[in-house]
Amino acid sequence: MPIYEYGCLDCGKTFEAFQKMSDDPLTECRFCQGKVNRLISKCSFQLKGTGWYATDYKSSSSSTENNCKERKKSETAEASTETKTEEKKESKTESGKTETGGGPA
Repeated sequence: MPIYEYGCLDCGKTFEAFQKMSDDPLTECRFCQGKVNRLISKCSFQLKGTGWYATDYKSSSSSTENNCKERKKSETAEASTETKTEEKKESKTESGKTETGGGPA
């Protein structure tokens, strides 16, 4: 059964009432018999089951982050490998130019 909160317009007091959802709202204050309005208030409830807690999402998001990190690492590794290969080619062509064939006499 829901708990409804009411506020009195005359005395300013607030109170709670256990009522069925099908019951009519209260119209009279229980303290001064003044006019009351039903208030909207926060309710406390818990979401149970999978998908509601932060721990349920960490595995999927961390795996996504890991995939992104692995891709960046592999891209960086590929780029550095290409750079090293180009440097080796340049050093070979330079060394080929400086060496001139001359054998023992």
